[in-house]
Amino acid sequence: MQIGWKKRIAALTSNIVNPFSVSFLMVILLSVTSASSTIDAVKWISISVVISILPVFAVIIYLVRNERLEGIFIKAREQRNKIYLLAGICAAVCCAVLYFLGAPGILVVSFVAGLSAIVIFMCINLWWKISVHTAFVAASVTVLIIMFGSPGAVAAVLLPPIAWSRIELRHHSPAQVAGGAFAASLVVMAVLYLFGMT
Repeated sequence: MQIGWKKRIAALTSNIVNPFSVSFLMVILLSVTSASSTIDAVKWISISVVISILPVFAVIIYLVRNERLEGIFIKAREQRNKIYLLAGICAAVCCAVLYFLGAPGILVVSFVAGLSAIVIFMCINLWWKISVHTAFVAASVTVLIIMFGSPGAVAAVLLPPIAWSRIELRHHSPAQVAGGAFAASLVVMAVLYLFGMT
């Protein structure tokens, strides 16, 4: 019975703190805190979500319903390649659109960091699967710390439970969970440093 409850809690944690919800919240936060007005913030949120998040989510839902993927959060490494490619294309298009429309620098650079991470993760995925759940949380925490300092570090409380949930559900090994978090943080720090935002 205890094991059953642990699995349920792990599944709930994994479903709530997932890459889509984390990226959506980060887009809102970055847009609201950096846009010149509420209207602009809504504009950047809408563009970012419509171009980079919704297409990937919609395609995954379609593939799951047609039994071409085992689930929304893909466990099989071999099934991730096409989703990484789609996410990379969407991120690249979003970067270009945001840049040419004059979006806030931190939002554009965050998408550049996301695109860079996707490319690196896609290459790693050819032989090893790392956790995208912990990667999104760790990347977000890194951005928040760089932007807001120690208050942003509060978000780091999400890392242990999401890491535990992925291991408990047997979707990842401890090394894959740690690898996702470390690689994502490193990419974010490197990209923001290159763009002079650290």
